[in-house]
Amino acid sequence: MSLARVDAEELMDDPSLDPATYAAVLRDLARVNTVTMAARPTLAFLGRIARRGDRLKLLDVGYGDGDMLRRIARWAARRGVKAELIGIDLNPRSEAIARADTPGDLPITYRTGDYADLAGKGWDAVVSSLVAHHMTRAQLVAFLAFMERESARGWFVNDLHRHRFAHRGYPLLATLARWHPIVRADGTLSIARSYRPDEWPPILAEAGVREAEVRRIFPFRLCVERRR
Repeated sequence: MSLARVDAEELMDDPSLDPATYAAVLRDLARVNTVTMAARPTLAFLGRIARRGDRLKLLDVGYGDGDMLRRIARWAARRGVKAELIGIDLNPRSEAIARADTPGDLPITYRTGDYADLAGKGWDAVVSSLVAHHMTRAQLVAFLAFMERESARGWFVNDLHRHRFAHRGYPLLATLARWHPIVRADGTLSIARSYRPDEWPPILAEAGVREAEVRRIFPFRLCVERRR
Protein backbone atom coordinates (compact mmCIF):
# COMPACT_ATOMS: atom_id res chain seq x y z
CA MET A 1 0.00 0.00 0.00
CA SER A 2 1.34 3.45 -0.89
CA LEU A 3 1.91 6.14 1.69
CA ALA A 4 -1.13 8.42 2.00
CA ARG A 5 -0.50 12.11 1.39
CA VAL A 6 -0.52 14.32 4.49
CA ASP A 7 -1.57 17.97 4.54
CA ALA A 8 0.04 19.64 7.57
CA GLU A 9 2.17 22.68 8.29
CA GLU A 10 5.92 22.29 8.71
CA LEU A 11 7.76 23.80 11.65
CA MET A 12 10.05 25.92 9.48
CA ASP A 13 7.01 27.65 7.96
CA ASP A 14 6.01 29.07 11.37
CA PRO A 15 6.50 32.87 11.14
CA SER A 16 7.26 32.99 14.88
CA LEU A 17 10.31 30.74 14.51
CA ASP A 18 13.40 32.32 16.05
CA PRO A 19 15.62 33.90 13.31
CA ALA A 20 18.76 32.08 14.48
CA THR A 21 16.88 28.78 14.42
CA TYR A 22 15.53 29.54 10.96
CA ALA A 23 19.06 30.24 9.72
CA ALA A 24 20.34 26.98 11.19
CA VAL A 25 17.48 25.08 9.55
CA LEU A 26 18.12 26.62 6.12
CA ARG A 27 21.82 25.81 6.28
CA ASP A 28 21.17 22.23 7.31
CA LEU A 29 18.65 21.93 4.47
CA ALA A 30 21.43 22.99 2.10
CA ARG A 31 23.51 20.12 3.52
CA VAL A 32 20.60 17.74 2.94
CA ASN A 33 20.47 18.94 -0.67
CA THR A 34 24.17 18.24 -1.10
CA VAL A 35 23.92 14.70 0.34
CA THR A 36 20.84 13.88 -1.74
CA MET A 37 22.29 15.38 -4.96
CA ALA A 38 19.33 17.74 -5.22
CA ALA A 39 20.91 20.06 -7.79
CA ARG A 40 21.66 17.32 -10.31
CA PRO A 41 18.18 17.11 -11.96
CA THR A 42 17.85 20.90 -12.22
CA LEU A 43 21.30 21.29 -13.78
CA ALA A 44 20.52 18.48 -16.22
CA PHE A 45 17.35 20.32 -17.26
CA LEU A 46 19.29 23.54 -17.79
CA GLY A 47 21.77 21.62 -19.92
CA ARG A 48 18.88 20.65 -22.17
CA ILE A 49 17.68 24.22 -22.70
CA ALA A 50 20.90 26.28 -22.70
CA ARG A 51 23.96 25.88 -24.90
CA ARG A 52 27.46 27.29 -24.49
CA GLY A 53 27.45 31.02 -25.15
CA ASP A 54 23.70 31.38 -24.51
CA ARG A 55 22.18 34.02 -22.31
CA LEU A 56 19.84 32.68 -19.63
CA LYS A 57 17.51 34.77 -17.50
CA LEU A 58 16.26 32.46 -14.77
CA LEU A 59 13.86 32.80 -11.84
CA ASP A 60 14.18 30.48 -8.83
CA VAL A 61 11.03 30.47 -6.67
CA GLY A 62 11.58 29.69 -2.98
CA TYR A 63 15.38 29.89 -2.87
CA GLY A 64 15.88 29.22 0.87
CA ASP A 65 19.54 29.88 1.60
CA GLY A 66 20.35 30.18 -2.12
CA ASP A 67 22.23 26.90 -2.51
CA MET A 68 20.48 25.97 -5.78
CA LEU A 69 21.18 29.36 -7.34
CA ARG A 70 24.83 29.14 -6.33
CA ARG A 71 25.07 25.74 -8.01
CA ILE A 72 23.39 27.13 -11.13
CA ALA A 73 25.74 30.12 -11.22
CA ARG A 74 28.81 27.89 -11.08
CA TRP A 75 27.31 25.51 -13.65
CA ALA A 76 26.73 28.46 -16.01
CA ALA A 77 30.26 29.79 -15.53
CA ARG A 78 31.80 26.41 -16.38
CA ARG A 79 29.74 26.15 -19.56
CA GLY A 80 30.09 29.71 -20.79
CA VAL A 81 26.41 30.48 -20.26
CA LYS A 82 25.83 34.16 -19.48
CA ALA A 83 23.35 33.85 -16.65
CA GLU A 84 21.15 36.41 -14.95
CA LEU A 85 19.78 34.65 -11.87
CA ILE A 86 16.95 36.02 -9.74
CA GLY A 87 15.61 34.38 -6.60
CA ILE A 88 12.27 35.17 -4.95
CA ASP A 89 11.21 33.91 -1.53
CA LEU A 90 8.17 34.77 0.57
CA ASN A 91 10.03 34.54 3.87
CA PRO A 92 11.78 37.87 4.58
CA ARG A 93 14.42 36.10 6.70
CA SER A 94 15.70 34.08 3.74
CA GLU A 95 17.19 37.01 1.85
CA ALA A 96 19.75 38.02 4.47
CA ILE A 97 20.82 34.39 4.99
CA ALA A 98 21.19 33.76 1.25
CA ARG A 99 23.16 36.98 0.74
CA ALA A 100 25.51 36.11 3.59
CA ASP A 101 26.19 32.66 2.11
CA THR A 102 26.72 33.87 -1.48
CA PRO A 103 30.02 35.25 -2.85
CA GLY A 104 29.58 38.70 -4.34
CA ASP A 105 30.96 37.73 -7.74
CA LEU A 106 28.08 35.39 -8.57
CA PRO A 107 25.35 36.80 -10.90
CA ILE A 108 22.55 36.28 -8.36
CA THR A 109 19.95 38.74 -7.09
CA TYR A 110 17.84 37.74 -4.09
CA ARG A 111 14.43 39.28 -3.53
CA THR A 112 11.66 38.94 -0.97
CA GLY A 113 8.07 38.75 -2.15
CA ASP A 114 5.53 36.92 -4.29
CA TYR A 115 6.64 35.30 -7.55
CA ALA A 116 3.38 36.51 -9.17
CA ASP A 117 4.70 40.08 -9.00
CA LEU A 118 7.49 39.10 -11.40
CA ALA A 119 5.23 38.32 -14.34
CA GLY A 120 6.15 39.86 -17.66
CA LYS A 121 9.90 40.08 -16.95
CA GLY A 122 11.08 38.00 -19.88
CA TRP A 123 12.14 34.80 -18.11
CA ASP A 124 13.88 32.14 -20.15
CA ALA A 125 13.30 29.57 -17.41
CA VAL A 126 11.57 29.27 -14.04
CA VAL A 127 12.68 26.63 -11.53
CA SER A 128 11.86 25.60 -7.98
CA SER A 129 13.32 23.08 -5.57
CA LEU A 130 11.49 21.54 -2.62
CA VAL A 131 8.72 24.12 -2.90
CA ALA A 132 5.79 22.35 -4.56
CA HIS A 133 4.92 20.20 -1.54
CA HIS A 134 4.66 23.34 0.65
CA MET A 135 1.80 24.63 -1.51
CA THR A 136 -1.88 23.86 -1.35
CA ARG A 137 -3.31 22.32 -4.51
CA ALA A 138 -4.78 25.67 -5.56
CA GLN A 139 -1.44 27.40 -4.97
CA LEU A 140 0.41 24.73 -6.94
CA VAL A 141 -2.00 24.98 -9.87
CA ALA A 142 -1.54 28.78 -9.93
CA PHE A 143 2.24 28.38 -9.79
CA LEU A 144 2.28 25.89 -12.66
CA ALA A 145 0.11 28.20 -14.75
CA PHE A 146 2.50 31.08 -14.01
CA MET A 147 5.52 29.08 -15.13
CA GLU A 148 3.72 27.91 -18.25
CA ARG A 149 2.90 31.52 -19.20
CA GLU A 150 6.17 33.13 -18.23
CA SER A 151 9.01 30.80 -19.27
CA ALA A 152 10.21 31.14 -22.84
CA ARG A 153 12.33 27.97 -22.92
CA GLY A 154 10.78 25.89 -20.17
CA TRP A 155 10.37 25.30 -16.46
CA PHE A 156 11.36 22.69 -13.90
CA VAL A 157 9.86 21.57 -10.59
CA ASN A 158 12.34 19.65 -8.43
CA ASP A 159 10.49 18.01 -5.57
CA LEU A 160 10.23 14.86 -3.46
CA HIS A 161 8.70 11.50 -4.32
CA ARG A 162 6.28 10.28 -1.65
CA HIS A 163 7.52 6.78 -0.93
CA ARG A 164 7.38 4.55 2.15
CA PHE A 165 11.08 3.68 2.02
CA ALA A 166 12.11 7.36 1.91
CA HIS A 167 9.64 8.20 4.68
CA ARG A 168 11.08 5.52 6.96
CA GLY A 169 14.72 5.94 5.98
CA TYR A 170 15.07 9.71 6.09
CA PRO A 171 14.78 10.07 9.91
CA LEU A 172 17.65 7.61 10.32
CA LEU A 173 19.81 9.51 7.82
CA ALA A 174 19.00 12.83 9.48
CA THR A 175 19.86 11.44 12.92
CA LEU A 176 23.17 9.99 11.74
CA ALA A 177 24.05 13.28 10.02
CA ARG A 178 23.10 15.26 13.16
CA TRP A 179 20.93 17.67 11.23
CA HIS A 180 18.78 20.12 13.16
CA PRO A 181 15.75 18.49 14.87
CA ILE A 182 13.42 20.66 12.79
CA VAL A 183 15.14 19.43 9.63
CA ARG A 184 14.60 15.86 10.79
CA ALA A 185 10.93 16.43 11.61
CA ASP A 186 10.10 18.62 8.62
CA GLY A 187 11.98 16.40 6.19
CA THR A 188 9.90 13.41 7.18
CA LEU A 189 6.72 15.46 6.91
CA SER A 190 7.84 16.87 3.56
CA ILE A 191 8.05 13.38 2.11
CA ALA A 192 4.52 12.68 3.33
CA ARG A 193 3.28 15.99 1.85
CA SER A 194 4.80 15.40 -1.56
CA TYR A 195 3.22 13.68 -4.57
CA ARG A 196 3.44 10.41 -6.42
CA PRO A 197 3.84 10.16 -10.24
CA ASP A 198 0.18 9.37 -10.93
CA GLU A 199 -0.98 12.38 -8.90
CA TRP A 200 0.77 14.96 -11.09
CA PRO A 201 -1.17 14.64 -14.40
CA PRO A 202 -4.52 15.87 -12.99
CA ILE A 203 -2.77 18.83 -11.33
CA LEU A 204 -0.99 19.70 -14.58
CA ALA A 205 -4.25 19.42 -16.51
CA GLU A 206 -5.97 21.76 -14.08
CA ALA A 207 -3.17 24.28 -14.65
CA GLY A 208 -3.60 24.02 -18.41
CA VAL A 209 -0.24 22.28 -18.92
CA ARG A 210 -0.37 19.59 -21.61
CA GLU A 211 3.22 18.73 -22.50
CA ALA A 212 5.13 18.40 -19.22
CA GLU A 213 7.08 15.25 -18.36
CA VAL A 214 7.05 13.74 -14.85
CA ARG A 215 10.41 12.16 -14.04
CA ARG A 216 11.45 9.87 -11.17
CA ILE A 217 15.09 10.57 -10.29
CA PHE A 218 17.28 8.80 -7.74
CA PRO A 219 17.20 9.21 -4.79
CA PHE A 220 13.45 9.71 -4.29
CA ARG A 221 13.08 12.84 -6.38
CA LEU A 222 10.00 13.50 -8.46
CA CYS A 223 10.58 16.24 -11.00
CA VAL A 224 8.31 17.86 -13.57
CA GLU A 225 9.88 19.25 -16.72
CA ARG A 226 8.46 21.42 -19.47
CA ARG A 227 10.61 22.28 -22.48
CA ARG A 228 9.56 24.36 -25.47
